[in-house]
Amino acid sequence: MDNSLSRTRVVIMGAAGRDFHNFNWVYRNNPAYEVIAFTAAQISGIADRRYPTDLAGKYYPNGIPIVAEEQLDHLCQTQQVDQVVFAYSDVPHAQVMHLASRSLAAGASFILLGPEQTMIQAQIPVVAVSAVRTGCGKSQTTRWLSKLLRQRGMRVAVIRHPMPYGDLSKQAVQRFATRADLDAAACTIEEREEYEPHLNAGNVVYAGVDYERIVAQSQQEAEILLWDGGNNDFPFIRPDLHIVLVDPLRAGDETRHHPGEVVLRMADIVVVAKVDAASAAAIQQVEATARQINPKAVIARASSPISLENLEGLIHQPDLDGRSVLVIEDGPTTTHGGMAYGAGYVAAIQAHATYLVDPRPYAPPDIAAVFQAYPHIGPLLPAMGYSPQQLEALRQTINATPADVVVAATPIDLAALIQVNKPVVRARYEFAEAGELTLTRCLEDFLTQISVRANVTC
Repeated sequence: MDNSLSRTRVVIMGAAGRDFHNFNWVYRNNPAYEVIAFTAAQISGIADRRYPTDLAGKYYPNGIPIVAEEQLDHLCQTQQVDQVVFAYSDVPHAQVMHLASRSLAAGASFILLGPEQTMIQAQIPVVAVSAVRTGCGKSQTTRWLSKLLRQRGMRVAVIRHPMPYGDLSKQAVQRFATRADLDAAACTIEEREEYEPHLNAGNVVYAGVDYERIVAQSQQEAEILLWDGGNNDFPFIRPDLHIVLVDPLRAGDETRHHPGEVVLRMADIVVVAKVDAASAAAIQQVEATARQINPKAVIARASSPISLENLEGLIHQPDLDGRSVLVIEDGPTTTHGGMAYGAGYVAAIQAHATYLVDPRPYAPPDIAAVFQAYPHIGPLLPAMGYSPQQLEALRQTINATPADVVVAATPIDLAALIQVNKPVVRARYEFAEAGELTLTRCLEDFLTQISVRANVTC
């Protein structure tokens, strides 16, 4: 008898992150389900490959195809799909329901797996940092927390939300401690943006595909785990303390996107970020929303002070007055994060840049396609480099744009990665506490609680 005839046939919609985790944790070894395919969105170049056999498990001797999301309707209709599982993040609520409508019309049920079904239980305490949108400042907050914990004498490991854009088998479990580790793994710009600042801060970073193995390995060298979330997703690991950032520069978005509203409702602590750049009215609006939908959460405030690194040493003057400037921003923040500009733009304006040069007329096809896909982006260049071809297109765009200076707000040292023909000034932005109720105080209370629990257990 062919048992496959009775298995529930599933398609998992994703973007090379939560989709793989949901499969590994819920479906991989489950004989009641057969995953027909993954679909891919948001990230360029992640479709038209396979989830490999060594990761897929015994029920998938040929691996699992990963196809473009545009094929969803065709898959459902031709493969007799029973369920479509939505598994990626930072998507407007209406868009999620449009995808649900396509799935239902094609004959499948539409499923969302929740935190209780997908979170791994670690053996040591976990502090998770999430956000309601991409680009709220999760990583700088995580770096600040790691420093605070190390000052308390604790051994810390950072686990980063997945970014497996290359060879999935080789990326199953990744540990980064030095820049040489990033080079050896052939990390993309997007991966380096997340990992490199942690390494500079003295953190060891784990990431990859198989988070059960990642958690098992990381907790062997740490006393506490820091989950550095991606986009606005909820954690893969069950947190003992869940910190969620909201962004008053995008007031209202905290309840407009999935699963950002989920993490806001889950939060133990809500941090209102960027209070140094937002209006008082916007700050009050996001705080009121947080109190309304999650009255149990503690609310703290934080700022993101921006500075230009070694400006005078590079261009021999204290500001950008009289200079034309090309601004480069963090890619995900300005693409699916929805920001028209970021810290680089703010830094250039604060430094009295005379003119911001629009790079679009000088962009080759791989970068022009990004501007076409995200027309909200202002006169700036997203730091895109998901493939060697796209990285080369980024270099060509920078070199062809007639500007005196590049202001780069990507967290990596871009000039060390590609050769450009103009000075690159880095815009730095870090976490800083603001307001009477500080994150330091909240963390100290948490550490006291886990210490008491440990003593009681002993």
